Amino acid sequence: MKTTVIQLEGIESVLSPVGVEKHMCTLPGIHKVETNFMTGTATVYHDESVSLEELKRCVAHCGYACSGECLPEHLTKPGDPPEGIAATMDHTVHAGHVMPAAKEEAAREAHDMSAHAGHVMPAARPSPPADVHAGHEMTAEGGVTGEGEMAAMAHEMGHGAGMSMEGMLRDMRNRFLVSFILAIPVFLYSPLFTDTFGIQLPLPFGLSSEVFSFLLATPAVLYGGWVFYIGAWRGLKNRVLNMAVLVSLSVLAGYLFSVAATFLFEGEVFYEAATLLLAFVLFGHWMEMRARSGASQAIQALMNLTPPKATVIRAGQPLEIPTSEVVLDDVVFIRPGDKVPVDGVVIEGESSVDESMITGESLPTKKNVGSNVIGATINKTGTFKFRATKVGVDTALAQIVKLVQIAQNSKAPSQRLADRAAQWLVIAAVLFSLATFFGWYFLSSAAIPADTSTFVWALTMAITVLVIACPDALGLATPTAVMVGTGLGAQNGILYKNATALEQAAKLQAVIFDKTGTLTEGKPQVVEIMAVGNPLAEDELLRLVASAEQSSEHPLAQAVVEKARAGNLALEAVEEFEAIPGHGLRATVSGRTLLVGNRKLMKDNRIVLDGHAEHAASLEGAGRTVIYAASDGQFAGLIAIADAVRSTAKVAV
Repeated sequence: MKTTVIQLEGIESVLSPVGVEKHMCTLPGIHKVETNFMTGTATVYHDESVSLEELKRCVAHCGYACSGECLPEHLTKPGDPPEGIAATMDHTVHAGHVMPAAKEEAAREAHDMSAHAGHVMPAARPSPPADVHAGHEMTAEGGVTGEGEMAAMAHEMGHGAGMSMEGMLRDMRNRFLVSFILAIPVFLYSPLFTDTFGIQLPLPFGLSSEVFSFLLATPAVLYGGWVFYIGAWRGLKNRVLNMAVLVSLSVLAGYLFSVAATFLFEGEVFYEAATLLLAFVLFGHWMEMRARSGASQAIQALMNLTPPKATVIRAGQPLEIPTSEVVLDDVVFIRPGDKVPVDGVVIEGESSVDESMITGESLPTKKNVGSNVIGATINKTGTFKFRATKVGVDTALAQIVKLVQIAQNSKAPSQRLADRAAQWLVIAAVLFSLATFFGWYFLSSAAIPADTSTFVWALTMAITVLVIACPDALGLATPTAVMVGTGLGAQNGILYKNATALEQAAKLQAVIFDKTGTLTEGKPQVVEIMAVGNPLAEDELLRLVASAEQSSEHPLAQAVVEKARAGNLALEAVEEFEAIPGHGLRATVSGRTLLVGNRKLMKDNRIVLDGHAEHAASLEGAGRTVIYAASDGQFAGLIAIADAVRSTAKVAV
């Protein structure tokens, strides 16, 4: 079974994606679908035989747009291929591009799709051969475009089919501002304002207050509320009563009754109620979408770990290309300070790589020929070349991003219960609204003020019930908590498998901490210096060892050097230096021949530790890294290095 996280567009309310879940689960090969209103994504558990294009068509059938798999564009969306590369490739597709030989076929496929689905899919790329660049076939491109149903609908709503979250946020803000600006004069010229404040404003152009309010309210209701009318239509099409249905019923009931009272019969109008209600609901949705756009910052931070560019060796020359264009078996060149763009195996050179952002290990990892490297890690020292073994969505970072997305989209038991309750609450709201209307109209007319129309009063009460009963808070509570919890966890190096695990975390009785850097600073520091006294004192031992290690970029060596400099010890120049791989070094400093390294180095050079071996063993047992030192053939002492405990460790525990 395969798991795919796709991006949904045009989601207006918490219950909007329910129809997508219901419809997709009826298709063969799809086992489970979990949507997340806060992130605008859906996690689909499906058979390998179900393609991304089929998922897109299914989402489009439900009335929404799908822009593809939710992954960073600079990792999965290629730019133009490098010059000269296409000519050397035997394959039609390179790094996700449609080459000329494939364009006509893609166009024919898109045309055939439009006849079935009522919309034109983008010039769909054929899936590339697995041996070329597995992982590049799924891109975060714009999804449904063209002249068909979805494009027309998106145009009418003011949303482009591929509109980003920022674009939708601006669109919702504009709808709110237009509705609110028009609602103000509608309210100022309404009977409610006149009766409440005793102020009668002069009407322009000799119009009646009803006609003037109609002219102002109409664009507000049509433009501002269109997104809800489309959402209500989609919900009814998918047999789901969502929040958009409630808003549409409330606004249109008040507006249409007022229009009828203006032109067809005598009656009280309340354009102000329809426009103000719409403005307030739009404001709430604008704030909601701002929360959605900000809630995914943790995921975006993970995505941005991958560098946008990579240097590959082609035709024997280094060539800088977008990371998305790195293909399997490409040779990638890495300099000091570079980020590793994709996963691979070192084939030339050696270095140390900071993998803490992926593994949590604070110390850089030594890399040489045959070592595996992980995308998004940082090269510290040295240069090396590696062969790409995993690219695009197959890289370790892409899989981590996917795990976090799956966790955010997963539904805890409490959320499933809340979703069901929200759907029933919508039905109950409609039924209670109808009951309220008929109750006031037929049974409680005596309680209605004498100067108020029975129909208007009953309709006002019914609309009030509809508005108050909107279940957004119920549907938003749990997914918001999961979104924030998993996002903050990802920022702090904690990955939750799913929402159920996050919910169960409240019942934990014990926590086991692993990995240096979780409760420690992640920076090695000298914690103990033990000099034998003869031949060296502690400061002299530290000064000589630091002098010998000052040219090394190893973290442990740097810790010794920093300790010496902090004590204002003058470091000497090294006269002779020999690195002993895997053991340490031999150097001549101030006329002394020094051996600095591990216990094996001491043993190989027949350095007697006297009675200090047990103390060294106790330090190592306490998690310290011990550096042994000998001077002129005699044991001189040892330096213990440890990762200092964070000042916040106590609070964290």
